[in-house]
Amino acid sequence: MTVNTAKPAPLKEKSFAQRLLSDFQKHKYKYLLILPIIIYLILFCYKPMYGLVIAFKNYRPTRGIWDSKWVGFMWFETFFKDPYFWRLLRNTFTISGLTILFGFPAPILLALLLNEVHNNKFKRTVQTITYMPYFISLVVTCSLIKIYTMENGLFPAIMSIFGMQRQNLLANPSYFYTIYILSDIWQGIGWNSIIYLAALSGIDQEQYEAAKIDGANRFQQVLHITLPGLLPTITILFILRMGNILNVGYEKILLLYNPSTYEVADVLSTYTYRMGLENQQYSLSTAVGLFNTMVNVVFLLITNYISNKTTESGLF
Repeated sequence: MTVNTAKPAPLKEKSFAQRLLSDFQKHKYKYLLILPIIIYLILFCYKPMYGLVIAFKNYRPTRGIWDSKWVGFMWFETFFKDPYFWRLLRNTFTISGLTILFGFPAPILLALLLNEVHNNKFKRTVQTITYMPYFISLVVTCSLIKIYTMENGLFPAIMSIFGMQRQNLLANPSYFYTIYILSDIWQGIGWNSIIYLAALSGIDQEQYEAAKIDGANRFQQVLHITLPGLLPTITILFILRMGNILNVGYEKILLLYNPSTYEVADVLSTYTYRMGLENQQYSLSTAVGLFNTMVNVVFLLITNYISNKTTESGLF
């Protein structure tokens, strides 16, 4: 009797293309769902990236991108030597920093407060009221801000009751940051709280019951159960926010600022708008935009690294 001692042939490992095709056949409907997002990213995020070469050329529309003269880092040097460079950088970091300091925690606080409300009718009413400003056109919102802050507007009238002088608040540089940050919080607090409310709904309710049995009060439950449950969501959103630290919305600033507030309101995005669309200095505006993006990437990587080291949670 002979025994077959031959080893079975090893299974041939599938190539990446074969694995992808097999996965697509199993989950083809899921792939179809993300197809519009992929097309959007390709058309509006990746395809335009070839235009970044304009930042290193003396771009002339008549010559096109590739036939324009190569000038290297000339436009970056021009921007860094601009007398307004430090003012732009200061204003951008100040507005963005204040928005993060006061605006980022606001929806978290609202979500925590709504989570403690057990009257569903009142809770839905508050949610509806706080969501509504997000759907108002930015132009309409800024028009309302201008009306309410003009010398005969609502807010100066309220300030005069407390003995303060009536004045156009938007014409006073010392009030610009306050108006911008408070209106920004008012616009986004309800909408931004949605993701935190969703995260709160995923916390195991048995933890609260166990905490009650142990004698924990409401504040202790929030401190030791709710906040730790929200921490991963807060961390990810904070990292993403730091990755956009220089992306201060130019539309709102353009609608609100005026010559008397340029000193505190002019930021990188408004400078890019003026250079690119008003002065037709396309190469300079592209260089400023690329500088903006690179700083954002650096902040994203640093924040993600610190988060991974301290909380073991990050984007990558």
